[in-house]
Amino acid sequence: MKPSPWTLSKPVRRKLLPFHSPWLGKEEEKEVIDTLRSGWLTTGPKTKRFEKNFADYVRAKCAVGVNSCTAGLHLGLNVYGIGGGDEVITTPLTFAATVNVIVHQRARPVFVDVNRENMLIDEDQIESKITPRTKAILPVHFSGQPVDIDRIVAIAQRRNLKIVWDCAHAIETEYKGKRMGEFPGVCAFSLYANKNITTGEGGMVTCNEEETAQKLGILALHGLSKNAWKRFSKEGYRHYEVLYPGFKYNMFDIQASLGLHQLKKIDSFWKKRKRIVETYNKAFSKFDEVNLIKEKPGIKNAYYLYILAFKTEQLKAGRDQIMTALQQENIGVGVHYRVVHLQPFYRQTYGFKPGDFPNAEYLSDRVVSLPLFPKMTEDDARDVIKVVEKVILRFIK
Repeated sequence: MKPSPWTLSKPVRRKLLPFHSPWLGKEEEKEVIDTLRSGWLTTGPKTKRFEKNFADYVRAKCAVGVNSCTAGLHLGLNVYGIGGGDEVITTPLTFAATVNVIVHQRARPVFVDVNRENMLIDEDQIESKITPRTKAILPVHFSGQPVDIDRIVAIAQRRNLKIVWDCAHAIETEYKGKRMGEFPGVCAFSLYANKNITTGEGGMVTCNEEETAQKLGILALHGLSKNAWKRFSKEGYRHYEVLYPGFKYNMFDIQASLGLHQLKKIDSFWKKRKRIVETYNKAFSKFDEVNLIKEKPGIKNAYYLYILAFKTEQLKAGRDQIMTALQQENIGVGVHYRVVHLQPFYRQTYGFKPGDFPNAEYLSDRVVSLPLFPKMTEDDARDVIKVVEKVILRFIK
């Protein structure tokens, strides 16, 4: 038997192209060193400055720095009083944290299937899932695209529901010319290492009501009435009071030192990713063996992820086999996401089963996320395209 062309061929790339690589420069290094030398390492003046700058960018009135987007989502549900016996509507096609925080509040997650073309929650199905126990909706702006915000806000207002927006992928996202911080409800943003801007770990939670923002800030730091920065300031020592059973979710100044400069670069980063997306779209639209995620009209896409849905029914390999082949060619890949309702905890606890949310499950079995970050070169993008084509040719029926 002659070796297949695949086994004889060398990888397109000799060196690994990672799925993501953050872009941190001298500005971030200098700011971190300044923070270390200042002696103020925890939540302090730089965190406050970053909160203000971030709120301005997403056009929210208030922002509270936290240690993760997960923390922001949890605080949002907590500040709205979501608790035992309540139901929260969300999507099954998301990172587990979106749903875990509902369980942490002793509420029940209620899933709504997604639109297969854009991976966003299907707004047409939301109202049918509302019961007397429903207290909130937790929509996910996925991969940089927003859900139909006007429709969800209208449903929530009509049915007297709270909204906590999962904006982990959506710092730059716009809907009808508005940024995510402008809408009713609480928004939670991610600043994790692989996000469009990063503080290593970290997140931001925003809202437009001063009273809600104050409570979010208190809940994020043990429920204390005065944070450490004010307690030890020149104003004189003040005893704190525990106003709520809060959490240890606060951002600290070392993180904010990165964020201050990352935020200044966010629009230039976005332009670089947009060019890569345009290159990918032009190439992959010619491949019948993949579906591109459809971009909605009238929005600004943050371009956090570039996702292909491989038509495995037309190929001799499943998604995981395809991913392995891409990795063997030195292309880093990811999966966003495997559906939450079929994870062991959720199946065992709530009785979910295959077939409950067919669109989400279809995508969950087929999606692959390709490298998309501003440090990529045009040659990097062309290599990704060549490798995807090579893998398709290997597995085509």
